Amino acid sequence: MLRSGGFTRSAWTTLALGGAVVGLLVAGLGEAQDEPIVRSTGFAGPPSFADVVEQVSPAVVNIAVTKDAVRISSGPGGSPFSGAPFDEWLERFGFSGPQRGVPGPAPQQGAGSGFIIDGDGYIATNYHVVDGASEVTVTLNSGEALAASIVGIDPRTDLALLKVDNGRDLPVLRLGDSDRARVGDWVLAIGNPFGLGGSATAGIISARGRDIQSGPYDDFLQIDAPINSGNSGGPVFNAAGEVIGINAAIISPTGGNVGIGLAIPSNQARSVLNELRAGGVVNRGWLGVEIASLDRRRSADRGRPSDIEGGALIARVVAGGPADTAGLISGDIITQFDGDEVDTARSLSRLVGALDAGDEIDIKYWRDGEQHEVSAVLGALEENQMRAAVEHEPRTRPYQYRYQRPEPDFRR
Repeated sequence: MLRSGGFTRSAWTTLALGGAVVGLLVAGLGEAQDEPIVRSTGFAGPPSFADVVEQVSPAVVNIAVTKDAVRISSGPGGSPFSGAPFDEWLERFGFSGPQRGVPGPAPQQGAGSGFIIDGDGYIATNYHVVDGASEVTVTLNSGEALAASIVGIDPRTDLALLKVDNGRDLPVLRLGDSDRARVGDWVLAIGNPFGLGGSATAGIISARGRDIQSGPYDDFLQIDAPINSGNSGGPVFNAAGEVIGINAAIISPTGGNVGIGLAIPSNQARSVLNELRAGGVVNRGWLGVEIASLDRRRSADRGRPSDIEGGALIARVVAGGPADTAGLISGDIITQFDGDEVDTARSLSRLVGALDAGDEIDIKYWRDGEQHEVSAVLGALEENQMRAAVEHEPRTRPYQYRYQRPEPDFRR
C-alpha cells in the first residue's frame, strides 16, 4: 500500500469525500438561511378565556357586608364571668365592677360576590352573603363603591336580589340555559376570593343535579373551577359568556378549595330572581304531603310492577291540604306532576316549588297496582310547612365532612 505523508490513499479518498459532504451541507445551510425561519408553537392547551373575561368582568361586582354584633348579656357585676376566680383578672383590665359593663363587640365585616342582571342596578348574589347585614356596599369593576339595598331574599334557594342607584345604565350579564350545560363543558368563575376582587378561575362541570341535603330544592351544578371564601354569589359562565350558575357552596375538609364547588343553576335562579324583583318574596306552591324515596321493594309492596322505576312515595298526607282534598292517600306513588315525569322525591319537591299557589295541576299516580289521575289546586307554602315538605332519609356519604358556605368570612 502506497503512503504519502503518513496517510494512505484510502484515507485521502475518505477526506476528500468528507470535504465534499461538508461543502454540500454548508451550501445547503447557506441556502436555508435565506428562507423564513418557522418556529414550533408547541401545545396550545385549552381555549383561552381572555375574550370572555374581558367581555363579562364589567358586570361582576364585589360585595362588602357589615353585620351588627350581638351583645353578650352580663350579670349584676357587669361581666358574664363575674365571680371568683375571674374578678381580679377582669378588674386588672377594667372590665369588672358594679358600674362597668362588658364593651360590646365591634361590628363584623364580610365579603362576597355578585353580578348585575339589569341596567337599572339590580344585582344577584347569595342569601347567606347578606344574611343579617345592616349595611351592604357594592363595588363596581370600575372601583366605584355604591350603597345597596336588599330587594328580597329566598333562604330556600340561597338567593338574594340587591339594588344600587348610580344614575346611569350599568353593564349587565345574560342568564343562559343551564339545562343545556353538560358534564365536561368548560366553565369560568369570576369573583372576590379573600377580598382580592376580579379573580377568574376555570374548570369543567363535574356533575349535574348534585344534592347536598341543604334543602328540598337542591339541584346544584358541581364544578372544579377553584372556589374560595368571597366567591359566593359570583357568576359561573359557559364558553359563550352566559351565566349558567351562581356559586353557593363548596365541599371541603379544610374550608378551602379542593376542587368541589357547587353552583345554583341559572334556570332555577332566573325564576326566583324574577319573583324577588316583582314582590320581594317567592311564593311557592304547596301540595300538602310528606314524601319519601322509593326503591323497587317499596314499589312492589304497593302493587306497582317492579320493572317500572321512578316516582315519589307519599308517606303522609296533611289533613285538609291540597293532596287530601284531591283524594290522595298515604302509600300512593306519584309518577307525573303537571305533565313532568317524577323521578325521585326530591324532583317532586322542585316541581311543586316551581309553581304558585292557586295553580291547578294534573297528577298521575299508582295505587293498588293501577294507575290513576287526579287534579289538585296548590296551596301556599308557609314557613312552618317547610319541614314537612320532604321526608329526609339518612344516607351514607362518600366523604366525612359536610358542605360549607364559604362566605362571608365575618371578622371582628
